Amino acid sequence: MTRIKSDALGFFGEYGGIFVSEMLRPAIDQLRDTFEEAAEDSNFLADYSALLSSFCGRPTPLTPAVNLSKQLSGGRAQIFLKREDLNHSGAHKMNNVLGQGLLMERLGKKRVIAETGAGQHGVATAIMAAKFGYQATIYMGAEDVQRQYSNVFWMRQLGAEVIAVTDGTATLKDAINAALRDWAEHYETTHYCLGTACGPAPYPEMVSFFQSVISEELLEQTLKATGKRPSRIYASVGGGSNAMGAFYHSIQDKAVKLIGVEAAGKGIHTTQHATRLGDYGGIGKPIGIKGVSQGYCTVFLQDEDGQMKDTYSIAAGLDYVGVSPIIAHLNKTGNIAMTQAADDAVLEAFRSMLQYEGVIPALESSHAVAGMIADAPDFSQDEIVVVVISGRGDKDLFNMADALWDQELKQFMIRRGAECL
Repeated sequence: MTRIKSDALGFFGEYGGIFVSEMLRPAIDQLRDTFEEAAEDSNFLADYSALLSSFCGRPTPLTPAVNLSKQLSGGRAQIFLKREDLNHSGAHKMNNVLGQGLLMERLGKKRVIAETGAGQHGVATAIMAAKFGYQATIYMGAEDVQRQYSNVFWMRQLGAEVIAVTDGTATLKDAINAALRDWAEHYETTHYCLGTACGPAPYPEMVSFFQSVISEELLEQTLKATGKRPSRIYASVGGGSNAMGAFYHSIQDKAVKLIGVEAAGKGIHTTQHATRLGDYGGIGKPIGIKGVSQGYCTVFLQDEDGQMKDTYSIAAGLDYVGVSPIIAHLNKTGNIAMTQAADDAVLEAFRSMLQYEGVIPALESSHAVAGMIADAPDFSQDEIVVVVISGRGDKDLFNMADALWDQELKQFMIRRGAECL
């Protein structure tokens, strides 16, 4: 498998590194050495590939979005959906946790901890723990427990302990902090199965490596379906595992435009968003600021004093204050392009997927669809466009019902108001 590697200190350009307490350093060093050995071991890779096939059901399909192609571009472009929602557990997260589960066998550790936002990584970790016979503890922000309770239910049924974190904004950032504290106290017996391409090295590189199966399949399937490589690939960006998986094998290919879509929430000029790499008004001034937190250096939503800002997204999985150091580096070098999608556009994208393609995407995935829809007027003749559907929308049922009811209620009130006039 192709490798994206950090330097000896864990950096990608000026981002990344290892900023942890001395207590955690032995665990980090052990994990890094074990991953390096495993990533070059044909037996490990064969075991990993077999699990993806027999347990996850990979490869996931590449679905032609025929109706969206006609609706958005008049048939000029061919739009495809890379269906990670059809992966076991309903999201791309299983790709990573199975790899880390196999690493735990080499590490000789029987307890796994994880953080989760939307709950998909938590469910995937709980499934992995059940399959391998590990004890699992999942940290989840109390706000996200309320938003994504269906996933909390499944984690508990799978035998995992779910701890609601009430610190800070009670979302993903705070869940990561709680998991890091647990790991520092129990690292001799516990593995931290970080779910996104963030944190101290080797996590950004390791998670991206395990998710690269998405990119590998996507390119093969697109070539088989069209005879060409894709011209554009869209993926939502929270921490960055989904996007790194989608972009992995195309990063050096200048003919493929890689577009990451962040959560603009209520608008990037408000305080209610999770846009780190966008800029105000296209003037080249990033919203986020370079800093160090949670064991690594990247672009965070923070003030000039280094205090982390509150974040917001309608999608719990994108509601994170930082971003993968690899994404931050590739954005700075111009290898990927970043855009944003606000809640209203995301809800419209969600509806479009249902009504035109019969696909129910997660709210996270709907950000990628919204980014693609916004660019559709610029699609040229014969473009091959791939949107990664990172997860399915079952988990968002109640949030979507509330959101869509709010919109319908507003429209109803506007109509009634016009009638009264």
